[in-house]
Amino acid sequence: MTLLTVTREVCAAVGVSLPTSVFSGINANRTMQEMLALANEMVQRIGYDTRDWTGLTEIQTFTGNGTVTAFPMPANFKRMLKTSEVWRSDSMSAPMRFIADPDEWLQRRMRVHADTRGEWTIQKKTMLIYPAMAAGVTANFMYLSRNLVQLSSGGGGVGDVFMADNDTGILDERMLKLGMIWQWKANKGAPYAEDMGSYSDALTNNMGSDRPAPTFVGHAPISAAAKVAIPWPASWGPQP
Repeated sequence: MTLLTVTREVCAAVGVSLPTSVFSGINANRTMQEMLALANEMVQRIGYDTRDWTGLTEIQTFTGNGTVTAFPMPANFKRMLKTSEVWRSDSMSAPMRFIADPDEWLQRRMRVHADTRGEWTIQKKTMLIYPAMAAGVTANFMYLSRNLVQLSSGGGGVGDVFMADNDTGILDERMLKLGMIWQWKANKGAPYAEDMGSYSDALTNNMGSDRPAPTFVGHAPISAAAKVAIPWPASWGPQP
């Protein structure tokens, strides 16, 4: 659904006049100003705050040259994934060590000391990697893109806010619609508990199907992120 379609359905649900355009005459239309602000807030809330959506994840590769230790993040970088690791092509048995504390990073650099796997941190949207990777060695990781909207104007492209009536969300627009409905009602002081429940149900369902739980075969998980709770297949033991 386009932004205009979503907004019309939200307006129908909350009892305001259905627009023929969100952007046309918006400077004189307080309702559409609020609808646009709400759409942008809700699409970012869903995209950035709820989970690491597979539809928004990107892979980044930095290539060393033997001297460079600072690598600017891509323009669409929003944040690292919640379980992100940085893997070097010359040491794939274990990821590089993340140094979260700035003082620890500085201390380790002053001591000219580093983990044998390499170390990384982020400063001002730049990834710092130490020691410098040799020429041709790569550092690879996944991150969350800030781009949530498929733009319809200006030759297409993507962005983090809606710019035209025909723009569409990259994630499921029904979540956006339901989120806008409950938040609009909450903003206006109207009862919204049932609408918030509908939004929560849709969000939970999309979150579950976006990254299904790992499937176990015997005692071995197919995902490295899964953990084995018992050291034998679930079929072992007394049979009915």
